[in-house]
Amino acid sequence: MRRRKFLKTTAAISGLFCLPREMKAFAATVGPQSAAPASGNAMAGAKFVDVTAARGVSFLGKASHTSQKYLLETMGSGVALFDYDNDGRLDIFFVNGAPLGDPTHPGTIPQKTGPEYWNRLFHQRADGTFEDVTEKAGLQGIGYGMGVAVGDYDNDGFQDLYVTGYGGNRLYHNNGDGTFTDVTESSGTGGDGWSTSAIWVDLDNDGLLDLVVLRYLKWDFPDIWCGEHREGYRSYCHPDLFPAISPLVFHNEGNGRFTEVSAKLGLAQPGKGLGISAADYDQDGHIDLFIANDSMTEFLYHNKGDGTMEDAGLLAEVAVDGMGNTYAGMGTDFQDYDNDGRPDLIVTNLANQKYALYQNNGDGTFTYASYLSGVGGATLLHSGWGVRFLDYDNDGWKDILVTQGHVIDNVELTFPQLRYKESMMLLRNLGNGKFEDISSQSGDVFHQLWVGRGLARGDFDNDGRLDVVVTTNDGPAYLLRNETETGNHWIRLYLVGHKSNRDAIGAVIKLTTAAGSQWWTVTTAGSYCSSSDKRAHFGLGGETVAETIEIRWPSGIRQTLRNVTGDREVRIEEPSA
Repeated sequence: MRRRKFLKTTAAISGLFCLPREMKAFAATVGPQSAAPASGNAMAGAKFVDVTAARGVSFLGKASHTSQKYLLETMGSGVALFDYDNDGRLDIFFVNGAPLGDPTHPGTIPQKTGPEYWNRLFHQRADGTFEDVTEKAGLQGIGYGMGVAVGDYDNDGFQDLYVTGYGGNRLYHNNGDGTFTDVTESSGTGGDGWSTSAIWVDLDNDGLLDLVVLRYLKWDFPDIWCGEHREGYRSYCHPDLFPAISPLVFHNEGNGRFTEVSAKLGLAQPGKGLGISAADYDQDGHIDLFIANDSMTEFLYHNKGDGTMEDAGLLAEVAVDGMGNTYAGMGTDFQDYDNDGRPDLIVTNLANQKYALYQNNGDGTFTYASYLSGVGGATLLHSGWGVRFLDYDNDGWKDILVTQGHVIDNVELTFPQLRYKESMMLLRNLGNGKFEDISSQSGDVFHQLWVGRGLARGDFDNDGRLDVVVTTNDGPAYLLRNETETGNHWIRLYLVGHKSNRDAIGAVIKLTTAAGSQWWTVTTAGSYCSSSDKRAHFGLGGETVAETIEIRWPSGIRQTLRNVTGDREVRIEEPSA
């Protein structure tokens, strides 16, 4: 019989303490936040409404909590919003867990034992309600699921699914007839270990989507006691107790086969990845990657354009926070929030750490903007996971939406000011580099307490307002309809690549109205373990026409459209030259 290890820890997960010197600097730097919105729109509150039951969506994520406090059961799984049958309506795919033994023995790979553990695909009907088509589609899944990435890897016009998990991953090819085929073995994309978020992205601009898969850490159901050795105080172990592990990078060979190239590409350094996002941060025409690592430095992989990448996180000043400390990086997004043409970063983490907002300086470096933007003050006592930039009121400024909830289910015992279950957070972009927390003004859903995890963004009812789907740890999923009252206008762009990958992932769009310009990087990735609608959504404020829409396709082709009317979706095909 193996001897049980006993580890007494006062903080089982990083970020439960905040250094006094950091608190003093933070208080002195932030000061009062009272700026008026630059857009001139006095309306501040949003309105998101829970329409889960009304739309026929019913999903309960199974994390399978045990008395052993396995780290795996804390994470929760993700969600995808995508149009799998090309009918113009977004569908929903949920990833689910599997049963865990109590105890579970090392070497065990959890497997789904019944329908309650299946992944689920919900098809949206013409009337806006959803139907469960999981069995018809062949997407019940196997194993303990974590994340999902959406992308059309074979450029046949139908988006495919990659599902990550513990013990191996699965690639599902979209057959175009409502069904999917598991092509994991033939494609060579299975991998091993504990995988979390993944991203489809064309790293070499050859017109084919490659696949980057994060792995969290080396872990195998260890028999370790963490926390105080008394009833009710056992806790989840700190990730520092387990070795880091490198991500997997699968290069698309164009024949349904992939080759693992992480070492060749330069992405083989060990990390503890939970979130991944992509943008061309230095505007050199090559897509770059940001990886949110847990309790170690964050990675920013600069694409050198020669088939290799290098971690520029420390030089770019995004590897740590404003005090030089590492944090529990979990969710991330990579878009331009200040409309200066340079993509910026948001990273969520645990309470007492502050969410990290990095403003792109345009010279290859970033400024840690959490203090002066107000994001630090708003998020100090919160724990965030899924996060997306989205313009909820179409005023032309990207806001921040976060799902929240702590890792430790008994955190209140030792830190009474913190909470395991939390409400969502909506930070409104005031247009002057600052954000304000308007959660309390934004509907009943922002007063509900969940153990939030995944978040996907997309306009599922095609009314011009961005909606979201949220997953929770060992709990239900929520479909949240954006019913914000606003007179602002919008435009949605559906890009179709030809020389570039068909999804146009990596394309950079500059949209200009009489009020100014905005930028958008096309991607389905970001958040935490989730995948969002690939369509680019722009709020136009009071303007009704985009004077110009300039697109830099991944192939390098540049295209300009002029005087495009708003309040509609526009399909744009990549030209031949």
